[in-house]
Amino acid sequence: GSQFTAEEFANYVLGQGIRLSMDGKGRATDNAFIERLWRNVKYEKIYLNPPRDGMDLYLLLAEYFDYYNHERRHQSIDYERPIDLFKGAA
Repeated sequence: GSQFTAEEFANYVLGQGIRLSMDGKGRATDNAFIERLWRNVKYEKIYLNPPRDGMDLYLLLAEYFDYYNHERRHQSIDYERPIDLFKGAA
């Protein structure tokens, strides 16, 4: 949104040493991993269980992220669960 293109915001972010990338609307290439995550959230949880209100959405997201990190096997990490890799790296 416009709040992210405001000069004050841009100056703050750049002052923190963060590079801004605004290639245009609908470009998933800058943030492919996050775009894929939110696609999974929508298709695996939200569209199948439309929330009734904000609290319901909050609870659905909490439930999904618990599943995503603790139960769901991920092809990109040899069908392991993220929690197993996290614990193994500790």
